[in-house]
Amino acid sequence: MLSEKCKEHGLYLFVDGARLGAALASEACDIDPAALAKLLDVFYIGGTKNGALIGEAIVIVNPVLQDHFRYNLRQRGGLLAKGRAVSIQFLELFRDDLYFEIARHANALAKQLAAGIRECGYQTFVEAPTNQVFPIFPNTVVEQLQQNYGFHVWEKFDEQSSVVRLVTSWATEENAVSEFLIILRACAQ
Repeated sequence: MLSEKCKEHGLYLFVDGARLGAALASEACDIDPAALAKLLDVFYIGGTKNGALIGEAIVIVNPVLQDHFRYNLRQRGGLLAKGRAVSIQFLELFRDDLYFEIARHANALAKQLAAGIRECGYQTFVEAPTNQVFPIFPNTVVEQLQQNYGFHVWEKFDEQSSVVRLVTSWATEENAVSEFLIILRACAQ
């Protein structure tokens, strides 16, 4: 296990948690937040990609790294003057399981989107169990979709096709997925 190897070699283990909510709420995830924290030295809990207006919550599990953290953060200009306002968001997000409810919503819509894309006859580059979908579209379809949607062209698949990255979020509504699939079907004709 990666965590054991890091400890064995005196290395710190950090997880970028920008999409931590989607990962932990995924049907493919077999670890809970408390167990994850025991494996890591530092991680952060993504806020903005899971419903917060601003901010990420840094969790320093390793006591050695906790010493003088606030001082170092302030010294390097990273401490917000009104940081309490950011913290309130996390208190609300973790009340009554809202953080994970929001993430499950995004994951469910991504699953629905992926199924609809397959029904349109397209394959996915990789099966992602979270809120991201990586379909392979003909370049002509990519160009047509880009007229209505902003998305990232992940990589070229072959001369005629590209892998794109589609992401659902806490704010994605089911009708947005349906509308995208209607436009996708129209592009394919």
